[in-house]
Amino acid sequence: MRAAVMYGAGDVRVEDRPDPKIAQPTDAVVRVVASCVCGSDLWPYASMPATDTGRPMGHEFLGIVEDTGADVTGLAAGDLVVAPFTYSDNTCDYCAKGLHISCRHGGRYGFDGVDGGQGEAVRVPQAAGTVVKLPVNTDSALLPSLLALSDVMTTGHHGAVTAGVGRGDTVLVVGDGAVGLCAVIAAKRLGAERIVLAGRHAARTDLGRDFGATDVVAVRGEEGIARIRELTGGVDKVIEAVGTRQTLDTALGAVRDGGTISRLGVPQYEEGPIGPAVFMRNITLTGGASPARAYIEQLLPDVLNGAIAPGRVFDQTYSLDQTPGAYQAMADRQVLKALIRP
Repeated sequence: MRAAVMYGAGDVRVEDRPDPKIAQPTDAVVRVVASCVCGSDLWPYASMPATDTGRPMGHEFLGIVEDTGADVTGLAAGDLVVAPFTYSDNTCDYCAKGLHISCRHGGRYGFDGVDGGQGEAVRVPQAAGTVVKLPVNTDSALLPSLLALSDVMTTGHHGAVTAGVGRGDTVLVVGDGAVGLCAVIAAKRLGAERIVLAGRHAARTDLGRDFGATDVVAVRGEEGIARIRELTGGVDKVIEAVGTRQTLDTALGAVRDGGTISRLGVPQYEEGPIGPAVFMRNITLTGGASPARAYIEQLLPDVLNGAIAPGRVFDQTYSLDQTPGAYQAMADRQVLKALIRP
């Protein structure tokens, strides 16, 4: 099969790889119908050390089940399924708590001999506990929004949930990438009355307004913090969807004492401001990697009935062989989120 492999910073290649086969009785083989490039893929694209072996890329995909292992129940060949961005058994103690990201038998695509999602097919470990069947056909116009449930929409939802967003709240979303825009959808869905979106790209913030943002702040740093405080007096709930120290500082500067910051962006820093000044403010710092499998079935009905349309974050479609160009276009901020059709 053909699949995307990253060999180092800026070096993504589409090459022939072995066709996936059932290796464990809990596996399924899924033929990919649609996948995409994630914002988190851009971090290694910018900094990954060169390697001779490469790393299969992609962790967001949906497709058709082709084969299942002997222990897989509830799935059959021909089922259209969406896969959350990590696999899990959906039965261990962590999964029972809704923390599928920490599943004792789970893992990540592209590591430990597991295929990446940016390819023609994927061996999915723990398939019965991982993939979710979809009640549509492969030609459905809803496919981009259903694909968004694999990561970007469930991650945005995780930020809103962990920040404690509820009816009537004022919420700040820091970042106008696909996750930030999906966090706007999620905050609106949970009843937020005012949603301030901090972002500098007009096409993206315009989409954010369509999703429910009531205000946009396009300036950064201390000026941006001052503008947010001028608009709101300080916010109680912040969703930080970028992962840099600057965006964390923005969140800390904008949040009110006693407020909550949920971090969604993969942190590109090891240390943050957690000393006495922050301590005295009684700020709750939460968030983290989304347990996407815990949220898919909650959000699926709203995608199917059109109440939310996170698939709008996909603004350009590429063939599998064009995947290297998709990475470059996203890195250059020419594309918000690239959809890949094998």
